[in-house]
Amino acid sequence: MKKKEFKAESKRLMDLMINSIYTNKEIFLREIISNASDAIDKLHYMSLTDKNIDIDKKKLEINIAIDKENRTLTITDNGIGMDKDELENNLGTIAKSGSLDFKENNKPKKDIDIIGQFGVGFYSAFMVAADVTVISKKYGSEEAYKWVSSGIDGYTVEATEKDTYGTDVILHIKDDTEDENYSDYLDSYNIRSLIKKYSDYITYPINMEVESTKKTDKVDDDGNPVYETVNEIETINSLVPLWKRNKNDISDEDYDTFYSDKFFDYEKPLAKIHTHAEGTIEYHSLLYIPSHAPFNFYTKDYEKGLQLYSNGVLIMEKCADLVPDYFSFVKGVVDSPDLTLNISRETLQQNRVLKTIAQGLENKIKKELLDMMHDRREDYLKFYEAFANNLKYGIYESYGMNKDKIQDLIMFYSSKEKAMVTLEEYVSRIQDGQKKIYYACGETVDKIDMLPQVETVKDKGYEILYCTDYVDEFVFMTLNKYHELEFMNVCADNLDVSTEEEKEALNKENKKAEDMFKMMKEAIADVTKVQFTDKLKNHPVCLSSDGEVSVEMEKAMNAMPFDNDIKANKILEINKDHEIAKKLETLYKTDKEELKKYAKVLYAQARLIEGLPVENPTEISNLICEYLAK
Repeated sequence: MKKKEFKAESKRLMDLMINSIYTNKEIFLREIISNASDAIDKLHYMSLTDKNIDIDKKKLEINIAIDKENRTLTITDNGIGMDKDELENNLGTIAKSGSLDFKENNKPKKDIDIIGQFGVGFYSAFMVAADVTVISKKYGSEEAYKWVSSGIDGYTVEATEKDTYGTDVILHIKDDTEDENYSDYLDSYNIRSLIKKYSDYITYPINMEVESTKKTDKVDDDGNPVYETVNEIETINSLVPLWKRNKNDISDEDYDTFYSDKFFDYEKPLAKIHTHAEGTIEYHSLLYIPSHAPFNFYTKDYEKGLQLYSNGVLIMEKCADLVPDYFSFVKGVVDSPDLTLNISRETLQQNRVLKTIAQGLENKIKKELLDMMHDRREDYLKFYEAFANNLKYGIYESYGMNKDKIQDLIMFYSSKEKAMVTLEEYVSRIQDGQKKIYYACGETVDKIDMLPQVETVKDKGYEILYCTDYVDEFVFMTLNKYHELEFMNVCADNLDVSTEEEKEALNKENKKAEDMFKMMKEAIADVTKVQFTDKLKNHPVCLSSDGEVSVEMEKAMNAMPFDNDIKANKILEINKDHEIAKKLETLYKTDKEELKKYAKVLYAQARLIEGLPVENPTEISNLICEYLAK
């Protein structure tokens, strides 16, 4: 029989489709099963509109058969089938979609899903098959036809025999090569896994003959039961996905079991978000907020994204574009009839439907987290312990572009409440006339609480937010303001909690001691300034910083695995009301060399308070021993 050429512009188009559009060979089964589902949908729809079509809707199904000896994989449906012209038009022309034509011409009812859109999916079969045979008999016809092709060389169509209406797609699987083990597609376990992965929610049963071991009534000579291997027909797919079921019919146990089975997490999630959106764009989604971070969450190996489906058929295992990075901990599925199976990753990034869905999901996730924060604080604290840094990174990444979306979700330890609080909660109880949100940074809450500057600010009655993560200070710098209140580091040089009279008195003291401070700075060149302060209550000295880089930032950035040498502009501040201030003034008048030694010891003390290493420990140790011996 003479072969017919494909009607596409060139053979190169098929080669491009097979080798470029689909880089993952295993999706061929998804495409063919989707075509089979379409064929059944068409017959189902026609039976609703044509009284002459009488079918048993309960017996609409797809069957899979494996013949290892002949290396064939057969997918059979009892859908509408195709006549000779349809075989030629639908399979003989690349990018010709019978499903799309049917959808446009018949405008099927809402509950009839037509998955195929572009007619290219069928040809993915040639990624794994040396040749493909399609035997089809249209419903109501007495004639059947066989379409055969080995790929780009063309195809043949001839009359054949078939007892029932519907279509058989017979794939003759390629021989194994050094690079590819095509025999995997003749293994029932692998085929079952592919069906569960990609086609688990096709609305018709997908049946396959599988081997199972059963206990018989017989026993062996030792009295042990005898088992035998039998072949049974098993329905592989789940049919109706959980996310499409009515919420009222789903128990908490159902939700938790689905989460555990789908995402391999055996700790219950903290929250679920089950949504069905209708309107211009329709989609179902079922999202989960985990109770803990995966072991690789904060590593480059972690891959974010939701499972993306079109009418119950998996398009993508992890669609990163559905969730922003700051919500990358969310797990779940999204299913939309407005997306097509053949969409590529590149097209997804520009897809208007996907962007609209992503925006809707983002709003739902934020609302669920806010509700958890207000109504189930214990759960939120557990969530926050696991994912706080992810939210904080989201604030300062992209130059703070998303800060307004996330700022109400972050929390810090409060000096007043002795618990984690939100920025909103802090602002709700500020003092009259307070114009700043005060914070302090350190390794732990206890260490921050012992900072000299913290004691003074607390004595003024101000609440302080304690920041124990190195990223916290970057967050405040990015936010800049919250409810028109600026953030103020209590360890900054420009901290202002004094009255005008107190400031004027301090300026006079510093002016009078300028020459003394200049001499002290010569002994400790690491500081940019030495000055008196009224910010300290009982402590003799502290370090403050001047500029964008604080002392805590210096520690954090230099601890990173890079060749950093970040320096904060440090200011040595001396309590003007402490006995040490009088001692320094005396030494300046009587023994300037001794003054320099004192300056070094005081600076070392201030560094230790801040958690910084002493750069000249031997010298400082000798000086302290010298003074102790006097």
